[in-house]
Amino acid sequence: MDLGLGGRGYLLTGASRGLGLATARALVDDGARVLVSSRSAASVDAAVASLGGAPAASGLAADLASPEAAGTLVDTARARLERLDGALISVGGPAPGSVLEATEDDWRAAVDSVLLGTIRLVKALVPALGDGAAIGLVLSTSVRQPIPHLAISNGLRPGLAMTAKALADELGPRGIRVFGLLPGTIATDRITEIEAASADPTAMRADTEAGIPLRRVGRPEEFGRVAAFALSPAASYLTGVMLPVDGGFSRSL
Repeated sequence: MDLGLGGRGYLLTGASRGLGLATARALVDDGARVLVSSRSAASVDAAVASLGGAPAASGLAADLASPEAAGTLVDTARARLERLDGALISVGGPAPGSVLEATEDDWRAAVDSVLLGTIRLVKALVPALGDGAAIGLVLSTSVRQPIPHLAISNGLRPGLAMTAKALADELGPRGIRVFGLLPGTIATDRITEIEAASADPTAMRADTEAGIPLRRVGRPEEFGRVAAFALSPAASYLTGVMLPVDGGFSRSL
């Protein structure tokens, strides 16, 4: 299938590794240009190099918790990509812990980056987008069911999912699509780090896989291909939806 990505331009945040980088690679492989961003300049540079560099890929270090970041990212994307056809917005996971363990400072920091950072970027993006553009939010299966010891994520991700649905209504008349992606357990560096911090990483992986109908964790490229399709013109009638990429882990409709 031709996804129709040739020559199109996309901004991706949280994309120096993991799911964002896998999506950037899928987009570039299909002919799109990307601007990748994360908080670490060194990580951004490494990601851009792995994608082949200019003109297919460029990067900019930015922290979405900063109020200035959104405008800078959009202006830079427009300048370097020549056109801007959409974005994949991913923000790093908030501090772990239960509802009773999480501090107010943890909640405030997460609201500023995960919630407000996303909304600021969407507001900056919309004037730069035209008919056929798409905005994807990388959320979590916590949109549909809570994840143990990730209370802040459980609180914020469902709110962003409803925000995406509201945006689909607001932007639909302009031909701009909005959707959410709900990754389950994908074999990214973050998952490896979490497993390594446990008492028995092998047992933790086995327990995780036992709860997934496909009996394995996902691969980053599996998520990346779904995200690239959803952003592409091939998915031109897809909006306002939450797409789980979780091997069947989510049992809810």
